Amino acid sequence: MDVSLAELAAALDARLEGDGALRVNRAAHPSDAAAPTDLALAMAEDLEKLVRPPARAAVLREGADWKALGLEGAILVRRPKSAMAPITARFAPEIHAPQGVHPTAFVDPSAEIGEGSGVGPFVWIGPGAKIGPRARILSHASVAEGALIGPDALIGAGVRICARARIGARAIIHPNAVLGADGFSFATPERGSVESARSTGAVAEEAKNTRLMRVFSLGGLRIGDDVEIGAGAAIDRGTLRDTEIGDGTKIDNLVQIGHNVRMGRNCLICAHVGIAGSTEIGDRVVLAGKVGVADHVRIGSDAVVTAASGVSGDVAPGAVMMGFPALPHAEAIRVFMAQRRLPRFMEKMRGQIAALTEPKRDAS
Repeated sequence: MDVSLAELAAALDARLEGDGALRVNRAAHPSDAAAPTDLALAMAEDLEKLVRPPARAAVLREGADWKALGLEGAILVRRPKSAMAPITARFAPEIHAPQGVHPTAFVDPSAEIGEGSGVGPFVWIGPGAKIGPRARILSHASVAEGALIGPDALIGAGVRICARARIGARAIIHPNAVLGADGFSFATPERGSVESARSTGAVAEEAKNTRLMRVFSLGGLRIGDDVEIGAGAAIDRGTLRDTEIGDGTKIDNLVQIGHNVRMGRNCLICAHVGIAGSTEIGDRVVLAGKVGVADHVRIGSDAVVTAASGVSGDVAPGAVMMGFPALPHAEAIRVFMAQRRLPRFMEKMRGQIAALTEPKRDAS
């Protein structure tokens, strides 16, 4: 993508300094800018010192001295992190997507393929499935019976869209994600070990799981518009009602979301998060990497849970939670610091006990 500095600055609504006619065709880390047409992204002070010829143009933070860096032109941005989105979008390579239906793909006669859509090699599209206009389905993906994919969606290689799943407009599903598989739901004929453990803290002899009966998932999966789901992620369909993912939510690689979960809009779910069934999550919630969430938990809107935390109870809106089990941030820090001090405290206590119990010598 060849663009002038002036055009790029206008697209970013950012201030241009120097020669706006300079043309660039690649965005690069400042240490990797190896051609005069490379645009160095040096939006932090520690990166500015890496800018050097042959780079002639750079994107810098407001206040940076672009002339001292030997540049001929610069774009100065107020918020570097948010500037990365439109910059990288401008220079992103075009996805090699199919045009029309590839000869090796199988499309059931009852399926509907929208105008301008592309279906890649070895794709399987089942009975009654509907593919929206301009959607792209890459190689070896499958779309099961009754599934719906919205307009302009991108379905990556090897993705499995299971029966009755509904994927919204402009969704991006990365390779090998599985959307709408049966939930992990089993019942015991009598009171089982989990029920016993929850009520008494122990597994009673009569509560041992002698047989596990499968509970089938009759619901579906509804994924909103502008959702992105990472590689290898898995989201189960609901038992009776649909599992739901709200508009604009972003889900990282290798995330597991159980049956009946309802998640709001614009949530950020990082890698290796596991969310058990029937959990309700509000809008704009952030779950950092490796967070585990127990079943039937409610997490309020705007809550943030830090990495590797375990959520076993409800979380208030706007709360910042940390630790295992997760506690409010300030309380978790106090607990952690107390744990750090515990060895020294115990050593001191042992010394005091030894002094009190040591036999006294006769002064005579």
